[in-house]
Amino acid sequence: MVLALGNDLLCDDGVGFAVVRRLRPSFSEAEVEFVESGESGLALLELIVGYEAVVIVDALVSGVRPAGSVIVMDSSEFCRVIAPSAHYAGLAEVMDLGHRLGLPMPSRITVVGIEVEDPYSFSPSLTPAVAAAVESAAQVVVSLLPLEPR
Repeated sequence: MVLALGNDLLCDDGVGFAVVRRLRPSFSEAEVEFVESGESGLALLELIVGYEAVVIVDALVSGVRPAGSVIVMDSSEFCRVIAPSAHYAGLAEVMDLGHRLGLPMPSRITVVGIEVEDPYSFSPSLTPAVAAAVESAAQVVVSLLPLEPR
């Protein structure tokens, strides 16, 4: 599964959706499931259970990279942070809970993050630097899939 996270009404926060929408026509639904979600925290558990591999595409705000930079992280790089609430649980906590509950969790989770400029303004459009990164982020996602696009 390729899982896009974000909100396409909050400017650059919708970049994951743009990447998935760019890729969806290139693969059959039998090959890759593409999901768009505004969920976060423990709600992600329901989305990822039962898949062998998941690629998550999401906006990233690090403040150290230029807008439009694309980075890749695998689950071994996720830091466990004790969240103040289940609503703020990160991917590490979600994976840990799924394993503790004995759920069929993905053996591989990879995050493709796109550094964004403005994830807060109400706008259905991406900023120019982030829009320009959609194609390169899509190519990174394709490189992580065990299939070739049509």
